[in-house]
Amino acid sequence: MNAQPLSGATPRTELTVRGLIIGIVITLVFTAANVFFGLKAGLTFATSIPAAVISMAILRAFKNSTMQENNIVQTVASSAGTLSAIIFVLPGLVMIGWWNGFPFWITFGICATGGILGVMYTIPLRRALVTDSDLPYPEGVACAEVLKVGGGDDAAATSEESSRAGLLAVAAGTVVSAVFAVVVATRVFAGNVAQYFRFGDRGGATGYDFALSFALLAVGHLVGLWVGLAMLLGAVIAWGWAVPHYTMLAATAGAAADVAQAAWSAKVRFIGAGTIGVAAIYTLAKLVKPVISGLTSAMASSRARKSGQGATLPRTEHDMPIGLVGLISVACLLPIAWLLGDFSLATGLGEHLWLLVIGGLVFVVVMGFLVSAVCGYMAGLIGSSNSPLSGVGILVVIIAALLLMLGVQAQTGDAGKGMVAFALFATSVVFAVATIANNNLQDLKTGQLVDATPWKQQVALVVGVLVGAAVIPPVLDLLNEAYGFAGMPGVDPTRALAAPQAGLISALAQGVIQGNIDWSLIGLGAAIGVALIVLDEMLGRTTRTARLPPLAVGLGIYLPSSTTLMIVVGAIVGWYFDKRADRGANPEGTKQLGVLLASGMIVGESIIGVVIAAIVVFSGKSTPLALVGDGFGTAAIWIGGIAFVLVNAALYRWVARLGRNQSSGMA
Repeated sequence: MNAQPLSGATPRTELTVRGLIIGIVITLVFTAANVFFGLKAGLTFATSIPAAVISMAILRAFKNSTMQENNIVQTVASSAGTLSAIIFVLPGLVMIGWWNGFPFWITFGICATGGILGVMYTIPLRRALVTDSDLPYPEGVACAEVLKVGGGDDAAATSEESSRAGLLAVAAGTVVSAVFAVVVATRVFAGNVAQYFRFGDRGGATGYDFALSFALLAVGHLVGLWVGLAMLLGAVIAWGWAVPHYTMLAATAGAAADVAQAAWSAKVRFIGAGTIGVAAIYTLAKLVKPVISGLTSAMASSRARKSGQGATLPRTEHDMPIGLVGLISVACLLPIAWLLGDFSLATGLGEHLWLLVIGGLVFVVVMGFLVSAVCGYMAGLIGSSNSPLSGVGILVVIIAALLLMLGVQAQTGDAGKGMVAFALFATSVVFAVATIANNNLQDLKTGQLVDATPWKQQVALVVGVLVGAAVIPPVLDLLNEAYGFAGMPGVDPTRALAAPQAGLISALAQGVIQGNIDWSLIGLGAAIGVALIVLDEMLGRTTRTARLPPLAVGLGIYLPSSTTLMIVVGAIVGWYFDKRADRGANPEGTKQLGVLLASGMIVGESIIGVVIAAIVVFSGKSTPLALVGDGFGTAAIWIGGIAFVLVNAALYRWVARLGRNQSSGMA
């Protein structure tokens, strides 16, 4: 894979109105899909490559399109798609009962101001972590290679066939997964294959649950074999040991499924939280030295450029002027201060108004910059999709809660609940900064490799943030009204969206502030995390490929088995597909088509989930598309399961044949 940047001497058509419009349209779809999928599965997907493929197919209709214009489209779409990770925190305000829904302007303000701050913070980090860094940026490099293949008048003569194949792969995955999701909504196909059972004299319980989800299988393909196996280990710890152990201790009567799920929700999730927290701290600790080194190098480089050489910088080194960066940052802090003050009054903490506003601003500025540097570095090292954002959120909310406890006297009742809400609110702003920083440097790396102008790309990033911030609140409101979130009173647990990270982060904030958290469970998880870190480091030193990322194991413990097990299946399927591709013609092109197929699967199922949510809300029925009743359940499991296996097998065989038939690879 060629990862060398192109020459920056020649001006290019880049930041255009049509490019922004195409990017905004793609953003609307991908952001809605990411919000739904993240709430359902606890994971979001990278939108850069599918957005690039779709944009290059559209822009081919225009003779003067360029790969730099294609890059602007994917930049807009990817920034908004990444901002949707705010769902890892923000739904916690509904889960604790502070909000009934998602007020548009407040939610928009959190996403927009935090997101734009994330863009501004990554501008001075660009030279440190992109230009003067040897970080691999796997997703940024892959996206650049896709753009070079199909990037308008820069493309090779054979690129039209390759980009058409890529678009076909995305479209096939989208359509098939959407159709399957619709059939599941009719209840002709089952959505899950699950079995729970009791055992032993003391009434232990456990079970398994495979969601028949194209999107989850696709996520497994994208995260890779070793992340999938690490999540499988987490599921074995959770459902093979922890759930049976705690159900036997409690000896609770009731259906096996209810008893097992209750133990997992009340006990096992917090073990997973401890594992995730330790893994995140370890990851951050490893990054301190390289981040400081990179920033020091960048400042030295900046001083050298200022000594009479700034005007001669090539176009590809022109960032947004630092003075403008400062003005925009201050302009963002003003509405953040108002939001913090307004929220302080609403939570009954008005007597501490100035402390909370000033302290909250300092917290946002300092923590925001720290998480920007750390998340940007992690994205460069392991990719945006694999970066442990949820672990960062856990650390930020615990720090916020502890600072509140120090600054504001502990309170109970509604006032104590208000402190929890304020901790989640402040964390949401910082998390919006983190999500954008996690993605933007990846985009800027893509721009470096395709001869893009940084300041134009930074403008596109701001546009993407604003569009995403406008889309997220109504989609969240729609999904909350149609499905609700797991653990909320009065919500059907079989239909509720898991929102796992938001549930965990809100529970941690409540536990720290109200003093009712079971630290022994988190401590046990932390001990498991330490053991996993040692094991992973040993594997890294003795083998070339085998790893067990502790964060992935923690997610396997924490996420519901319906999510985890199908991701594991997808990881194995993706590994087998890639191995087969290596033995055929055009291996890299075939693998890239597999990635695009998986991206399409996620988009199709997620968009249908949002559409069905709208139908649920407007019809007033919980299952408006149902064609059969509960008595069809056993048949639906067999029919749905067989159809799921056969359709996936057919899709992957078709994509493999499509890859072999290409005269040149996509990478």
